[in-house]
Amino acid sequence: MTGSGPPIVAPAWWISHLELDWKERAFREFWESAVASHTLVRYDRPGVGMSDRDVVDDDFTLDGEVALLCSVLDELGLEKTTLIGGSSGGCAATAFAARYPDRVDRLVLYGAYADGGSITSWQVREAILTTVRSHWGLGSRLLADMFLDDVSSEDEDRLARYQREATSPETAAALLQSVYGNDVRAELGRVRAPTVVIHRRGDKAIPYRLGRELAAGIKHATLIPLDGSAHFPWAGDASSVARAVRSALAPGTSAAAGTELLPVQLSGREREILALMASGLSDQEMAEQLVLSQHTVHRHVANIRHKLGRSTRAAAVAEAARLGLL
Repeated sequence: MTGSGPPIVAPAWWISHLELDWKERAFREFWESAVASHTLVRYDRPGVGMSDRDVVDDDFTLDGEVALLCSVLDELGLEKTTLIGGSSGGCAATAFAARYPDRVDRLVLYGAYADGGSITSWQVREAILTTVRSHWGLGSRLLADMFLDDVSSEDEDRLARYQREATSPETAAALLQSVYGNDVRAELGRVRAPTVVIHRRGDKAIPYRLGRELAAGIKHATLIPLDGSAHFPWAGDASSVARAVRSALAPGTSAAAGTELLPVQLSGREREILALMASGLSDQEMAEQLVLSQHTVHRHVANIRHKLGRSTRAAAVAEAARLGLL
C-alpha cells in the first residue's frame, strides 16, 4: 500500500513485481499522479513477483482471480472500495463488481476488455504462446514491443528483463493463456457501480474496439478515449491517462451510456481553427485567413469534432466552450 486517503485497489495484471515496479520512475510517478489523495493497494498474483512460486490450476482462472481479490479486500477489512482494473486485471475487477455489487463503490477500467478471444486471431495467440514457452528471452522481448510505444531498444530490453525476473516462462505462458481465455461479457449487465472505461485508440496489445465494446456493455458506463499506442498507462503520454483516472475518481463523475468524456488535447493549429470556427467562419474563409488549403482546414475541423466527440461544428464549439478550450 502507498499513499494516504480513501483506498483504491488495483487487481493484479498478468505479470507484476511490487518491488521492481516501484523502483521504475515512470511507473511510480504515474500512480502518484493518478491516485493522489488516495491509498493505492496493489498485489502480486501467485507465481509472480514477490508471491510464492507454487501455483495451482485455479490460480489461472477468472474465478481464482476474483477469489484472490476478495481475499485481499477481506484481509484489509475493506467492505467497499474503488477498483482500478488495468488490462487483464480489468476482467477480475469487472467480474468482482458484477458478483459483489455492494462492495464496489466505483469501477475504473484501463486498456481492458470483456472477451479475451477477441484480442487477436488464434494464429497470433498460438505464435505468442509458443514463443513464450519455448524461448522466454525472445518471448519477453516480443511482449515488451507490444506493451510499449515507440521507445529505445534499451527500454524494451529493460522491460523484457523485468518480465523474466517477475516470473518463469511456464507461469507467463499459463497466465497469458488465461488472458486470452477471460470472458466477462455475461457479467457486464450486472455491474451497478459507476464505471469509467479509459482506452488508447492505438493500443497495440488490447485493441480500442474492445474498450468501446466493454463500455457499451455496462449500463451508464463512460468511455474516455485517448490518443497513443502504448498499452502500459505509464508509457507514452502518461499524464493524459493520469488526468483521465483522476477525472474518473472525481465525485459525481457520470454519463449516459455510450458517452465519451475526452480529456481533449488539441494541437496549436487545431486551437487556432477552433477559435475561427467559434467566430462563424467557413472552411474556405479559414483557409484564406490561415493561408492553408481548404482540404487541410476541413481535415482539421474533422479532427476537432472527433476529439470533442461531436458530429457538427456547432456542437463541437459548444463542447469546447464547456471544457474551457475557448
